Amino acid sequence: MESVQIRDEFIKLGQAMKLAGLVDSGVEAKDVITDGQVTVNGEVDVRRGRKLYNGDIVEYNGQKFQICSKQ
Repeated sequence: MESVQIRDEFIKLGQAMKLAGLVDSGVEAKDVITDGQVTVNGEVDVRRGRKLYNGDIVEYNGQKFQICSKQ
């Protein structure tokens, strides 16, 4: 599983998906999130602004990544 390192306490779901390379733009992130195609910690979440913290796991289109804090 890939990991996405963040500097702050949290990162928003749409930003994390772009950082992980799962989507090319914020618009694409918004579309797949609001369409119910993304899970956070095993549950569908349709909020692009969902805050992700250290240890959270995101899955989209068969790919997973985990949030890792540098703190």
